[in-house]
Amino acid sequence: MIQSDILAAIAQYDTILIHRHINPDPDALGAQGGLAAAIRAGAPTKHVYQVGEGVGNLDWLATSQAVPDDRYANALVIVCDTADRPRVSDQRFTTGQKLIKIDHHPNDDAYGDLVWVDETASSTSELIYDLIQQSNGQLKLDAAAARLLYAGIVGDTGRFLFNNTTPHTLTVAADLIQQDFDPTALNNRMNQITFAQAKLQSYVFNHLQISPAGAATVQIPLSVVRDLGLTSDQVHAAVGTPGRLGEVVAWAIFVEQEGAPYRVNLRSKGPVINGIARAHNGGGHPLASGAKAQDLAEIAAITEELTALVAADKE
Repeated sequence: MIQSDILAAIAQYDTILIHRHINPDPDALGAQGGLAAAIRAGAPTKHVYQVGEGVGNLDWLATSQAVPDDRYANALVIVCDTADRPRVSDQRFTTGQKLIKIDHHPNDDAYGDLVWVDETASSTSELIYDLIQQSNGQLKLDAAAARLLYAGIVGDTGRFLFNNTTPHTLTVAADLIQQDFDPTALNNRMNQITFAQAKLQSYVFNHLQISPAGAATVQIPLSVVRDLGLTSDQVHAAVGTPGRLGEVVAWAIFVEQEGAPYRVNLRSKGPVINGIARAHNGGGHPLASGAKAQDLAEIAAITEELTALVAADKE
């Protein structure tokens, strides 16, 4: 059983470095930080580090530590919530002695000496909770770990609205909130946006194009992001905005990046959209994926593919 092998590796190593993906969301930070907290609580003498570039406006949830290169010698590296190697935050993750991948995205890039991927899990945070429960006390669920894992589950289930919410997910959440942290305060903070982010959501509504079948698209120019004084990670607050409309079945948001391809956020209420994402240098879940568009021609191609997909699904 892969979980037993992972627990054995954690027991074996005194130095453990835990990575997650770039531009982290609550699940990336929750799984990474929750696992780190559980290891520290169960084995206080181990040296456990959370590694990765900046966390943007989620620094209230968790942060990373600066780690020198020599820490990777004879160390265990665990990468959480990251489907493919290019998206791992801090590419030193390959320089440890042993590498473990724990994830719930499609396993298109099966990197690592040990790979535990479960696409049926709501989140990687849910998997980390299961690992703690299976550890027979080797890992301990304290308040710090529970707070982070709960945040990860809430984030990736859309506050338990998405279809990845299972009975097990709710059982896990019920157990987590029995720990000594304030889930109401955490939910309120996760639901909070700035006035500038609210203006961006208004821009999305005002510029959204919706096909007769319910495929919606919108471009967010870099100039709009700059005028609102938003950072790239704060733009993510608008990703779910089109889904609030009853007329919208699936949608794509194209965010212009400085000196880089357009970031494409694909979401759906039914039609599977990760095939479109994979065709455009991306990937992800069936109903929530990301991709890249090099130019306006590729944006037009993605728009055409999404429109055709939604129309076919409606038929």
